[in-house]
Amino acid sequence: MFAPEVWSAVPFNFWSVMAFVLGCMVGSFLNVCIYRMPREMSIVHPRSHCPKCEYMIPAMLNIPLFTWLYLGGKCANCKTPISIRYFLVELLTGIVFLLTWIRFGPESASVAIAYAVLLAGFIVATFIDFEHFIIPDEITFGGMGAGLIASILVPELHQVANRPEALFRSMVGLVVGAGVVYAILKFGKILFGREKLAFPENSKLIFTETHLHLPDEVRPFEDIFFNENDTIVLEASKVEIVDRCYQNITLRLSPKSLQLGEDKYDPLEVKYMEVIADKAVLPREAMGFGDVKFMAGIGAFLGWQATIFSLMVSAVIGSFVGVSLILSGRKDWSSRLPYGPYIALAAVIWLVGGREWFEQLFTIPDLPEPIGP
Repeated sequence: MFAPEVWSAVPFNFWSVMAFVLGCMVGSFLNVCIYRMPREMSIVHPRSHCPKCEYMIPAMLNIPLFTWLYLGGKCANCKTPISIRYFLVELLTGIVFLLTWIRFGPESASVAIAYAVLLAGFIVATFIDFEHFIIPDEITFGGMGAGLIASILVPELHQVANRPEALFRSMVGLVVGAGVVYAILKFGKILFGREKLAFPENSKLIFTETHLHLPDEVRPFEDIFFNENDTIVLEASKVEIVDRCYQNITLRLSPKSLQLGEDKYDPLEVKYMEVIADKAVLPREAMGFGDVKFMAGIGAFLGWQATIFSLMVSAVIGSFVGVSLILSGRKDWSSRLPYGPYIALAAVIWLVGGREWFEQLFTIPDLPEPIGP
């Protein structure tokens, strides 16, 4: 059904229009995923409704693009403003599907469809990562599974015609993508996983339920702790909690434990703590484990070369954005930017021409054929 002669029986412009319309419809569903996935809500039940008044949106008021414009960006029932993000995601997805069809449709309709699925995942991951600083497992593990299946159905994704060979290349891409990023994550943790801070003598640090108040700034704990093993360490001349006081002890605080000298507490039970100290060591993370799984999904779709390219180019993009923010006086923003969108953008660059550039710049041996009959 994906043979070129079958699709060419209908004018190319017709399929282009259909690609845009389909993209807008998919974008409407992506909006549901962007809102519900990070909140661990079902993406199928209940059906689309206003989160404010829970008005169930009828089909006639659930038309991509037009409904938001017709209602002036407000709920039809309670008139609560609806974020323009809903309109922009639908429009963006429609444009992405259209451009994907124009670029890859003439060569292979099946490849264009597979890439459209991949790019839809990128859109969801990017918006969620920017807002919540996570990439849900539904996207990462789902991307791995979708990449393996797509490689079987569309072996052309890996520039081969043999399905077992395409699956083998997909599996190698998955392993290399996850392995390389995981190794960098661990190596980076060893080299740069601790941020050493020095304060004026007898400085006061305040620990609340959600924030660490340093002498010159306030940091939310979500910016400090990236996993359960991350630990704040400091030598305190004095520590005061609700019912007791400590002198000249080592304080260790992780998401699961508060240790003051030999005493251990549940951090959730210590709502407020004052500390006198002149230095501290805070955990630091360059990227999260979600990025490891995200790169594995990209490798499953695009192969191991794409993961190396995406890693290199995303580092350049991230550096450029970080330096630009620092130069523009927004240094605090640079420490709060997620890395997933950089990886996604780098993978898009691979699709639209990065592969050819990479192959010209580097001579990389091809994979051996899989062992089998």
